[in-house]
Formats: sequence, C-alpha cells, structure tokens
Amino acid sequence: MLLTALKSKRLLWREWLASYLFLLPALAFFLLFVAYPMLRGAYISLFDYSLNRFDFIGLRNYADLFRDKTFLKSMKNTILIVLITVPAVIAFSIFVSNTIYRKSELARSFFRGVFYLPAVSSVVSITVVWASIYDPNYGILNYVTSLFGAEPIAWLGDLRTALFAIIAVLVTTSVGQPIILYVAALGNIPTSYIEAAQIDRATPGQIFRKIIWPMLMPTNLYIIVITTINTFQTFAIVQLLTAGGPLNATSTVMYGVYEKAFMLGSFGVAAAMGMILAVVIGIISLIQFKFLGSDVEY
Repeated sequence: MLLTALKSKRLLWREWLASYLFLLPALAFFLLFVAYPMLRGAYISLFDYSLNRFDFIGLRNYADLFRDKTFLKSMKNTILIVLITVPAVIAFSIFVSNTIYRKSELARSFFRGVFYLPAVSSVVSITVVWASIYDPNYGILNYVTSLFGAEPIAWLGDLRTALFAIIAVLVTTSVGQPIILYVAALGNIPTSYIEAAQIDRATPGQIFRKIIWPMLMPTNLYIIVITTINTFQTFAIVQLLTAGGPLNATSTVMYGVYEKAFMLGSFGVAAAMGMILAVVIGIISLIQFKFLGSDVEY
C-alpha cells in the first residue's frame, strides 16, 4: 500500500511539473511583456518623469489630467468611438454572416476571405487607401457625392466629419474576425430548432430573437469584449490620417499617450494616461462579462 501511495504521489508530481512546463513559455511572455510593463507604468505614473527629471510627485499627474481639457476631450472622443464602432461592427457582422451563411461553401469562403483581408493587411496600406478616398480634391468620396450636387468636403479636416471619418475606417477594418466567428457559430446552431420554429409559423425576426441570438451569446460575449478593448486602443489610424486634428477633434487617449511620451517627453503623464485607460477598459470589460456572460457556460 505504501509503495502504491508513493507511486501515485510521484505520478501526480510529474503531471504537475509537466503541466507547468507547458505553461512556462506563455507565462514568461505574460510576465515579461504584460505584467511587468503594467506595473512599471503604474510606478512611473507617480513621478515627474522626463529626459532630465525623475521626481516623485504622487498622484499629481492624475489630478492634472482630470483638469486637462485636451485629455478630457481625448477621453470623450475615445468613448464616442467605442459607443458607435462596437454596435456597428456587431450589427454589420451579424447581417453579413447571416447572409453569406446561406450561400454555397465556395461563396462563403470567398466572402469570408474578402471581409477578413483588411484584418491581415498592413494598417499603413489601408490608411493610405482611405486617405486617397477622403482626399478633398481627388478623392472618390467627393466625386460620388458631387454626382448628387454636393460640395466637396475636407472629410479629415472638418470638425463635423473628421471623427466619423475615423470611425468609418475603424469599422471596415474591424469586421473581418467577427464575420469569421459568426459564420462558424451559425453553423453550430441545430437546423432542427429553426425548422421547428418555421413549422410553428415563426417570423424570421422571431427566429432570430428567440433562437439565433441566444445561441450566439458565447460568440457575442467574446466579440463585444475584444472589439471594445481594441477600439479603446485606437491609435495607428488616428496618427496616420489626422494626427489628432483638427483641434483635437480626432485625438484619442492612446494617441495622447504617444504624444505625451514620444513628442513631449512627459513619460510620467503618459503612464498616468495609460493607467486611467487600463482601469476604464477593465471596468467596462467586467460590466460586459456581468451582463452578457450570465447565459454563457465557461
């Protein structure tokens, strides 16, 4: 009995060791490139840190940020971008997925590739294309609107349109992965449920609300959380198209972090902005898990 117990403990120890050895690469990557930078950022945010200063000032950076009109404008822009982009991505992705799912396998593969292409393309190349589309003199968008008698618009230079122009680019580059996931999720819904509802004369709207939407909830939760996190971190498109202009109309928190740290050299303020953004993202993600994850099995 004693020998059997020793062998059992040895086997359990070997399994435990093997499990953690498999986890070690991912754990090391997380600690080195995620956990440490976050802790370092929280530490730096408590200092007046620039190229020639490193003075402890406590929470002054945070207090100054909440009185900074530029930062508050950036936060407002970021939240507005999230509030418009995330629902637009979800609605468009579900509509497209539900449409192409009814097609043949060849057609589904073609459309999935078409919509996923921006997700694997360079942000710079996509931005160059959109900059050409928005060009006030030679852009195709102004050409199309001129056919209806509209005057040319500086889409990226007008306070009324600049932010929405950024949102349009963001939506088109964010629907690729959701469409792939929704098409796969639709394939996992038993056709017998839908056929039974059709026999009971349920309308397409009722079938979607009562059958399709509830069974898409695990996919919805993942897509909504990931899209929200990614949208809060919007940076490259803003930097390449508008650099936050005109008059900070398109500035986001992430662009503000870049501007403070690498253009102005205020690393402490930039770290504080990053920590505020991280807290906001964390709170919103918890709320999403709370209200959207109740019907999801983990």
